[in-house]
Amino acid sequence: MTKTCIVIAGPTAVGKTTLAIRMAQYFSTDIISADSRQCYKELNIGVAKPSEEELFLIHHYFINSFSISDLISAADFEKYALASINKIFEQRDVAIMVGGTGLYIRSFCEGLDDIPGITDEVKKIVADNYAAVGIEWLQEQLNKNDPEYFQKGEILNPQRMMRALEVVLTTGKSILSFQKNRTTKRDFNIIKIGLELPREDLYNRINQRVDEMVASGLVAEVESLIPYKSFNALQTVGYRELFDYFEGKNSLDNAINLIKQNTRHYAKRQMTWFKKDTTINWVDMRNPDQAIDSIKKIIK
Repeated sequence: MTKTCIVIAGPTAVGKTTLAIRMAQYFSTDIISADSRQCYKELNIGVAKPSEEELFLIHHYFINSFSISDLISAADFEKYALASINKIFEQRDVAIMVGGTGLYIRSFCEGLDDIPGITDEVKKIVADNYAAVGIEWLQEQLNKNDPEYFQKGEILNPQRMMRALEVVLTTGKSILSFQKNRTTKRDFNIIKIGLELPREDLYNRINQRVDEMVASGLVAEVESLIPYKSFNALQTVGYRELFDYFEGKNSLDNAINLIKQNTRHYAKRQMTWFKKDTTINWVDMRNPDQAIDSIKKIIK
């Protein structure tokens, strides 16, 4: 195998975007985003999308590729990313993947379990009820129909909960029963780099980033998306809290503090996910230049 994909993973606000661009410049190659929210062209400030200058500097796949009306799954990402990396490898020996969506990275590196297809009817039932009632309905239905997933799975992630409910309603079996943890071998090398910071440093960066988002116009961005607030793509940190503010359920200051708190919780879940992957090489991001040197040594 002569081709290599360098996967840069880690929690939100750790510095993945800047480092990935520097690595892409070093190898004169393109980047595939592994972020489940930056793929939506309508979302910008709230998902910390790379700037227009950064996107101009390095070609990014899977950014601004879909609309918030599209339902994108890990299987969709796997297919998209494999097609994208084949395009990159036509011209380059190295590709960069960067993101914090652990399931997307796993689907690309290892493949997904073979789960039966879901009918459009079941998808519509689940989506319509979720849009009408919210996450509580998903939790109630999973507790009733798939108690195993309710106990072991992610019950605060609407997208994965919807998928789990679709599977059990279609097959009568828990989605966990289809997850065999079989790895698909890729025909290229994969080197995984994990970026980390001490918790206090990371949380300070998260708080600062949220303040910068607000100063850059996050509130106005969310207000423009109110007509679409029921869409699955908008059931996410940074948008839910401000939708509540516009509905009079919260003050703006409280909404901003909740965004910071929920983002910190999200970062903690990301680290928990990535730390389970023993193939990741961890790099300290307190000194980005030293981190670059460490990554080059790992690659060599």
